Amino acid sequence: MSVDALSLAVFTSLFASVAEEMGVSLQRASGSPNIKERLDYSCALFDGQGRMVAQAAHIPVHLGSMPASVAAALRAFDELGPGDVVILNDPYHGGTHLPDVTMVSLVFEPAGDSRATEDGRAAGDSRPAYFVASRAHHADVGGMAPGSLPLSTELYQEGIIVPPVKLVEAGRRNEGVLSLLTANSRAPGERLGDLEAQLAAHRVGERRMSDLVDAHGLECVREHSEALIDYARRTIEAAVARIPEATYSFEDALEDDGQRQTRIPICVSITVCGSEMTVDFSASASQVPGNLNAVEAVVRSATGYCVHLLAQHLLDQHELPVNHGTFEPIEVVTAPHSVLQPDFPAAVAAGNMETSQRIVDVVLGALAQ
Repeated sequence: MSVDALSLAVFTSLFASVAEEMGVSLQRASGSPNIKERLDYSCALFDGQGRMVAQAAHIPVHLGSMPASVAAALRAFDELGPGDVVILNDPYHGGTHLPDVTMVSLVFEPAGDSRATEDGRAAGDSRPAYFVASRAHHADVGGMAPGSLPLSTELYQEGIIVPPVKLVEAGRRNEGVLSLLTANSRAPGERLGDLEAQLAAHRVGERRMSDLVDAHGLECVREHSEALIDYARRTIEAAVARIPEATYSFEDALEDDGQRQTRIPICVSITVCGSEMTVDFSASASQVPGNLNAVEAVVRSATGYCVHLLAQHLLDQHELPVNHGTFEPIEVVTAPHSVLQPDFPAAVAAGNMETSQRIVDVVLGALAQ
Protein backbone atom coordinates (compact mmCIF):
# COMPACT_ATOMS: atom_id res chain seq x y z
CA MET A 1 0.00 0.00 0.00
CA SER A 2 1.46 3.34 -1.00
CA VAL A 3 1.29 6.31 1.34
CA ASP A 4 -0.87 9.22 0.22
CA ALA A 5 -2.39 12.20 2.00
CA LEU A 6 -5.60 10.36 2.82
CA SER A 7 -3.99 7.19 4.14
CA LEU A 8 -1.50 9.23 6.17
CA ALA A 9 -4.34 11.18 7.78
CA VAL A 10 -6.06 7.90 8.66
CA PHE A 11 -2.92 6.36 10.16
CA THR A 12 -2.14 9.56 12.06
CA SER A 13 -5.42 9.10 13.89
CA LEU A 14 -4.89 5.36 14.28
CA PHE A 15 -1.47 5.82 15.87
CA ALA A 16 -2.72 8.57 18.18
CA SER A 17 -5.72 6.46 19.18
CA VAL A 18 -3.38 3.78 20.55
CA ALA A 19 -1.82 6.29 22.93
CA GLU A 20 -5.19 7.86 23.76
CA GLU A 21 -6.74 4.52 24.66
CA MET A 22 -3.72 3.71 26.83
CA GLY A 23 -4.34 6.97 28.68
CA VAL A 24 -8.02 6.28 29.20
CA SER A 25 -7.19 2.82 30.56
CA LEU A 26 -4.54 4.25 32.88
CA GLN A 27 -6.91 6.86 34.26
CA ARG A 28 -9.75 4.41 34.82
CA ALA A 29 -7.58 1.73 36.43
CA SER A 30 -5.74 4.12 38.74
CA GLY A 31 -6.97 4.74 42.27
CA SER A 32 -4.94 7.86 43.07
CA PRO A 33 -6.28 11.43 42.70
CA ASN A 34 -2.98 12.37 41.05
CA ILE A 35 -3.73 10.21 38.04
CA LYS A 36 -7.49 9.75 38.09
CA GLU A 37 -8.42 13.38 38.80
CA ARG A 38 -5.35 15.54 38.08
CA LEU A 39 -4.65 13.53 34.90
CA ASP A 40 -0.90 13.73 35.56
CA TYR A 41 0.09 11.03 33.10
CA SER A 42 1.09 10.65 29.45
CA CYS A 43 1.27 7.86 26.87
CA ALA A 44 3.05 7.57 23.53
CA LEU A 45 3.92 5.16 20.72
CA PHE A 46 7.48 4.58 19.44
CA ASP A 47 8.88 2.71 16.46
CA GLY A 48 11.43 -0.08 16.59
CA GLN A 49 14.29 2.42 16.60
CA GLY A 50 12.91 4.17 19.67
CA ARG A 51 11.60 7.18 17.71
CA MET A 52 8.32 8.66 18.88
CA VAL A 53 5.60 8.13 16.28
CA ALA A 54 2.54 9.51 18.05
CA GLN A 55 1.41 10.80 21.40
CA ALA A 56 -1.86 11.34 23.16
CA ALA A 57 -2.97 14.88 24.01
CA HIS A 58 -1.42 14.66 27.44
CA ILE A 59 1.33 16.66 29.23
CA PRO A 60 3.91 18.32 26.93
CA VAL A 61 6.87 18.17 29.34
CA HIS A 62 6.24 14.44 29.78
CA LEU A 63 5.91 13.64 26.11
CA GLY A 64 8.81 15.70 24.83
CA SER A 65 11.16 14.09 27.33
CA MET A 66 9.82 10.55 27.07
CA PRO A 67 12.03 9.67 24.06
CA ALA A 68 15.03 10.04 26.38
CA SER A 69 13.49 7.40 28.68
CA VAL A 70 12.93 5.00 25.80
CA ALA A 71 16.52 5.59 24.65
CA ALA A 72 17.78 4.90 28.18
CA ALA A 73 15.81 1.65 28.32
CA LEU A 74 17.27 0.51 25.00
CA ARG A 75 20.81 1.39 26.12
CA ALA A 76 20.36 -0.52 29.37
CA PHE A 77 19.30 -3.76 27.68
CA ASP A 78 20.97 -5.06 24.56
CA GLU A 79 17.96 -7.21 23.78
CA LEU A 80 14.40 -6.95 25.03
CA GLY A 81 11.95 -9.74 24.42
CA PRO A 82 8.18 -10.16 24.23
CA GLY A 83 6.56 -9.62 27.61
CA ASP A 84 9.35 -7.37 28.94
CA VAL A 85 8.46 -4.09 30.65
CA VAL A 86 11.22 -1.68 31.68
CA ILE A 87 10.58 0.81 34.48
CA LEU A 88 12.63 3.90 35.39
CA ASN A 89 12.41 7.33 36.98
CA ASP A 90 16.06 8.46 37.14
CA PRO A 91 16.21 12.04 35.79
CA TYR A 92 19.82 11.44 34.74
CA HIS A 93 18.76 8.43 32.65
CA GLY A 94 15.88 9.83 30.66
CA GLY A 95 13.48 10.83 33.44
CA THR A 96 12.28 14.26 34.56
CA HIS A 97 11.91 14.11 38.34
CA LEU A 98 11.53 11.09 40.59
CA PRO A 99 7.71 11.07 41.01
CA ASP A 100 7.37 10.67 37.23
CA VAL A 101 7.62 6.90 36.76
CA THR A 102 8.04 5.71 33.17
CA MET A 103 7.36 2.28 31.73
CA VAL A 104 8.47 1.03 28.31
CA SER A 105 7.29 -2.20 26.68
CA LEU A 106 7.57 -3.82 23.28
CA VAL A 107 5.12 -4.70 20.55
CA PHE A 108 6.28 -7.38 18.12
CA GLU A 109 4.81 -8.34 14.80
CA PRO A 110 1.96 -10.77 15.54
CA ALA A 111 2.63 -14.43 14.79
CA GLY A 112 -0.39 -14.45 12.46
CA ASP A 113 1.48 -12.36 9.88
CA SER A 114 2.85 -14.55 7.09
CA ARG A 115 6.26 -12.94 7.47
CA ALA A 116 6.51 -13.50 11.22
CA THR A 117 8.69 -16.06 12.92
CA GLU A 118 7.61 -18.13 15.93
CA ASP A 119 8.76 -15.53 18.48
CA GLY A 120 6.63 -12.85 16.84
CA ARG A 121 9.40 -11.02 15.00
CA ALA A 122 9.46 -10.36 11.30
CA ALA A 123 11.33 -12.97 9.29
CA GLY A 124 14.88 -11.79 8.73
CA ASP A 125 14.33 -8.83 11.06
CA SER A 126 15.31 -9.05 14.75
CA ARG A 127 14.07 -5.57 15.60
CA PRO A 128 10.93 -5.04 17.67
CA ALA A 129 8.16 -3.54 15.61
CA TYR A 130 7.07 -0.87 18.08
CA PHE A 131 7.26 0.25 21.70
CA VAL A 132 4.57 1.75 23.89
CA ALA A 133 5.46 3.98 26.82
CA SER A 134 3.65 5.61 29.71
CA ARG A 135 4.66 8.13 32.33
CA ALA A 136 2.64 8.79 35.47
CA HIS A 137 3.26 11.12 38.40
CA HIS A 138 3.15 8.98 41.54
CA ALA A 139 2.06 10.84 44.66
CA ASP A 140 4.93 9.58 46.81
CA VAL A 141 8.13 7.71 45.93
CA GLY A 142 9.90 8.24 49.25
CA GLY A 143 12.45 10.89 50.09
CA MET A 144 12.65 13.38 52.93
CA ALA A 145 9.13 14.80 52.61
CA PRO A 146 5.67 13.42 51.77
CA GLY A 147 4.91 13.88 48.11
CA SER A 148 8.58 13.53 47.12
CA LEU A 149 8.90 17.22 46.20
CA PRO A 150 10.97 18.50 49.15
CA LEU A 151 13.23 21.54 49.50
CA SER A 152 16.09 19.24 48.56
CA THR A 153 19.76 19.81 47.90
CA GLU A 154 20.49 16.45 46.28
CA LEU A 155 18.59 13.83 44.34
CA TYR A 156 18.86 11.24 47.12
CA GLN A 157 16.58 13.38 49.30
CA GLU A 158 13.81 13.35 46.70
CA GLY A 159 12.91 9.64 46.71
CA ILE A 160 13.92 6.24 45.45
CA ILE A 161 16.04 6.41 42.27
CA VAL A 162 15.09 3.74 39.73
CA PRO A 163 17.49 3.25 36.81
CA PRO A 164 16.16 1.27 33.83
CA VAL A 165 15.25 -2.17 35.24
CA LYS A 166 12.86 -4.90 34.14
CA LEU A 167 9.66 -4.82 36.15
CA VAL A 168 8.30 -7.62 33.97
CA GLU A 169 10.45 -10.16 32.14
CA ALA A 170 8.95 -12.53 29.57
CA GLY A 171 5.53 -11.87 31.06
CA ARG A 172 6.56 -12.62 34.65
CA ARG A 173 6.59 -9.75 37.14
CA ASN A 174 9.72 -9.15 39.18
CA GLU A 175 8.14 -9.15 42.63
CA GLY A 176 11.41 -8.05 44.20
CA VAL A 177 11.50 -4.82 42.18
CA LEU A 178 7.80 -4.24 42.86
CA SER A 179 8.29 -4.73 46.60
CA LEU A 180 11.28 -2.38 46.62
CA LEU A 181 9.24 0.35 44.94
CA THR A 182 6.23 0.03 47.22
CA ALA A 183 8.35 -0.27 50.38
CA ASN A 184 9.91 3.12 49.66
CA SER A 185 6.56 4.90 49.43
CA ARG A 186 4.49 6.29 52.29
CA ALA A 187 1.43 4.93 50.48
CA PRO A 188 2.48 1.47 49.28
CA GLY A 189 -1.04 0.34 48.41
CA GLU A 190 -1.60 3.39 46.23
CA ARG A 191 1.77 2.90 44.53
CA LEU A 192 0.93 -0.71 43.76
CA GLY A 193 -2.42 0.31 42.30
CA ASP A 194 -0.88 2.99 40.08
CA LEU A 195 1.87 0.65 38.88
CA GLU A 196 -0.76 -1.98 38.07
CA ALA A 197 -2.73 0.68 36.18
CA GLN A 198 0.30 1.51 34.06
CA LEU A 199 0.87 -2.17 33.31
CA ALA A 200 -2.78 -2.49 32.31
CA ALA A 201 -2.42 0.51 29.99
CA HIS A 202 0.58 -1.14 28.35
CA ARG A 203 -1.38 -4.33 27.71
CA VAL A 204 -4.01 -2.22 25.98
CA GLY A 205 -1.39 -0.42 23.87
CA GLU A 206 0.32 -3.64 22.90
CA ARG A 207 -3.01 -5.23 21.95
CA ARG A 208 -4.14 -2.24 19.87
CA MET A 209 -0.86 -2.06 17.97
CA SER A 210 -1.01 -5.79 17.30
CA ASP A 211 -4.56 -5.35 15.99
CA LEU A 212 -3.34 -2.53 13.74
CA VAL A 213 -0.59 -4.70 12.28
CA ASP A 214 -3.01 -7.62 11.88
CA ALA A 215 -5.39 -5.43 9.93
CA HIS A 216 -2.91 -3.67 7.64
CA GLY A 217 0.33 -5.66 7.72
CA LEU A 218 3.59 -4.65 9.34
CA GLU A 219 5.13 -3.18 6.19
CA CYS A 220 2.17 -0.86 5.62
CA VAL A 221 2.16 0.27 9.25
CA ARG A 222 5.90 0.92 9.15
CA GLU A 223 5.64 2.87 5.89
CA HIS A 224 3.03 5.15 7.43
CA SER A 225 4.92 5.69 10.68
CA GLU A 226 8.02 6.62 8.66
CA ALA A 227 5.93 8.97 6.53
CA LEU A 228 4.36 10.56 9.61
CA ILE A 229 7.76 11.27 11.17
CA ASP A 230 8.95 12.74 7.87
CA TYR A 231 5.81 14.88 7.60
CA ALA A 232 6.29 16.30 11.10
CA ARG A 233 9.91 17.16 10.28
CA ARG A 234 8.95 18.90 7.05
CA THR A 235 6.23 20.97 8.74
CA ILE A 236 8.65 22.25 11.37
CA GLU A 237 11.25 22.99 8.69
CA ALA A 238 8.63 24.89 6.69
CA ALA A 239 7.69 26.94 9.74
CA VAL A 240 11.30 27.72 10.68
CA ALA A 241 12.07 28.73 7.08
CA ARG A 242 9.47 31.49 7.40
CA ILE A 243 11.44 33.17 10.19
CA PRO A 244 14.00 35.75 9.00
CA GLU A 245 17.54 34.43 9.44
CA ALA A 246 18.96 36.08 12.54
CA THR A 247 19.73 35.46 16.21
CA TYR A 248 16.95 36.22 18.67
CA SER A 249 17.77 36.48 22.38
CA PHE A 250 15.76 36.76 25.57
CA GLU A 251 16.39 36.49 29.31
CA ASP A 252 14.25 35.95 32.36
CA ALA A 253 15.04 34.65 35.83
CA LEU A 254 13.92 32.51 38.71
CA GLU A 255 14.06 34.32 42.03
CA ASP A 256 14.68 31.62 44.62
CA ASP A 257 15.89 28.02 44.54
CA GLY A 258 14.49 27.10 47.95
CA GLN A 259 17.88 27.37 49.63
CA ARG A 260 18.74 31.00 49.07
CA GLN A 261 17.16 34.09 47.58
CA THR A 262 19.13 34.76 44.46
CA ARG A 263 18.50 35.64 40.85
CA ILE A 264 18.83 32.59 38.59
CA PRO A 265 19.01 33.79 34.96
CA ILE A 266 17.56 31.63 32.18
CA CYS A 267 19.02 32.96 28.92
CA VAL A 268 18.39 31.84 25.37
CA SER A 269 19.78 32.76 21.96
CA ILE A 270 17.87 31.31 19.02
CA THR A 271 19.71 31.26 15.70
CA VAL A 272 17.68 30.60 12.57
CA CYS A 273 19.52 29.40 9.49
CA GLY A 274 17.32 28.29 6.61
CA SER A 275 14.99 25.59 7.89
CA GLU A 276 17.08 24.79 10.98
CA MET A 277 17.09 26.36 14.42
CA THR A 278 19.73 26.34 17.17
CA VAL A 279 18.41 27.12 20.64
CA ASP A 280 21.36 27.95 22.90
CA PHE A 281 20.94 28.18 26.68
CA SER A 282 24.68 28.30 27.43
CA ALA A 283 24.51 31.72 29.09
CA SER A 284 22.07 30.52 31.74
CA ALA A 285 22.94 30.29 35.43
CA SER A 286 25.27 27.74 36.90
CA GLN A 287 23.85 24.75 38.74
CA VAL A 288 22.06 25.82 41.94
CA PRO A 289 22.09 24.21 45.40
CA GLY A 290 18.30 23.86 45.48
CA ASN A 291 15.92 21.76 43.42
CA LEU A 292 15.31 24.09 40.45
CA ASN A 293 17.89 22.37 38.26
CA ALA A 294 16.36 20.87 35.11
CA VAL A 295 17.83 17.93 33.20
CA GLU A 296 18.45 18.11 29.46
CA ALA A 297 15.36 16.05 28.59
CA VAL A 298 13.16 18.68 30.25
CA VAL A 299 14.94 21.53 28.44
CA ARG A 300 14.53 19.84 25.08
CA SER A 301 10.90 19.04 25.78
CA ALA A 302 9.98 22.61 26.76
CA THR A 303 11.82 23.99 23.72
CA GLY A 304 10.10 21.60 21.33
CA TYR A 305 6.73 22.56 22.79
CA CYS A 306 7.38 26.23 21.97
CA VAL A 307 8.55 25.52 18.42
CA HIS A 308 5.48 23.35 17.84
CA LEU A 309 3.24 26.22 18.99
CA LEU A 310 5.06 28.56 16.62
CA ALA A 311 4.64 26.14 13.71
CA GLN A 312 0.92 25.89 14.36
CA HIS A 313 0.68 29.68 14.24
CA LEU A 314 2.90 30.27 11.20
CA LEU A 315 1.34 27.49 9.14
CA ASP A 316 -2.19 28.16 10.46
CA GLN A 317 -2.60 24.46 11.27
CA HIS A 318 -3.83 23.59 14.71
CA GLU A 319 -3.46 19.81 14.65
CA LEU A 320 0.15 19.30 13.64
CA PRO A 321 1.47 15.90 14.80
CA VAL A 322 4.17 15.76 17.45
CA ASN A 323 6.74 13.00 17.06
CA HIS A 324 10.44 12.40 16.48
CA GLY A 325 10.37 14.53 13.34
CA THR A 326 9.15 17.55 15.29
CA PHE A 327 12.45 17.78 17.12
CA GLU A 328 14.84 16.95 14.26
CA PRO A 329 15.30 20.52 12.89
CA ILE A 330 15.94 21.89 16.41
CA GLU A 331 19.35 21.76 18.05
CA VAL A 332 19.27 22.48 21.78
CA VAL A 333 22.52 23.55 23.44
CA THR A 334 23.10 23.63 27.19
CA ALA A 335 26.26 24.18 29.20
CA PRO A 336 27.64 21.51 31.55
CA HIS A 337 27.37 22.21 35.29
CA SER A 338 24.52 24.63 34.65
CA VAL A 339 20.96 24.89 35.98
CA LEU A 340 19.85 23.37 32.65
CA GLN A 341 22.46 20.60 32.58
CA PRO A 342 23.26 19.78 36.20
CA ASP A 343 25.70 17.21 37.46
CA PHE A 344 24.41 14.11 39.22
CA PRO A 345 23.20 14.06 42.00
CA ALA A 346 21.93 17.66 41.87
CA ALA A 347 18.37 18.15 43.11
CA VAL A 348 15.80 18.47 40.30
CA ALA A 349 12.37 17.99 41.91
CA ALA A 350 11.03 21.43 40.97
CA GLY A 351 13.05 21.89 37.79
CA ASN A 352 10.55 19.75 35.90
CA MET A 353 7.72 22.09 36.95
CA GLU A 354 9.04 25.59 37.68
CA THR A 355 12.15 25.82 35.51
CA SER A 356 10.42 24.23 32.53
CA GLN A 357 7.84 27.02 32.66
CA ARG A 358 10.56 29.66 32.63
CA ILE A 359 12.24 27.93 29.70
CA VAL A 360 8.94 28.26 27.82
CA ASP A 361 8.81 31.94 28.82
CA VAL A 362 12.24 32.77 27.42
CA VAL A 363 11.88 30.74 24.22
CA LEU A 364 8.53 32.35 23.47
CA GLY A 365 10.01 35.72 24.42
CA ALA A 366 12.75 35.28 21.85
CA LEU A 367 10.43 33.94 19.17
CA ALA A 368 7.96 36.78 19.75
CA GLN A 369 10.50 39.09 18.15
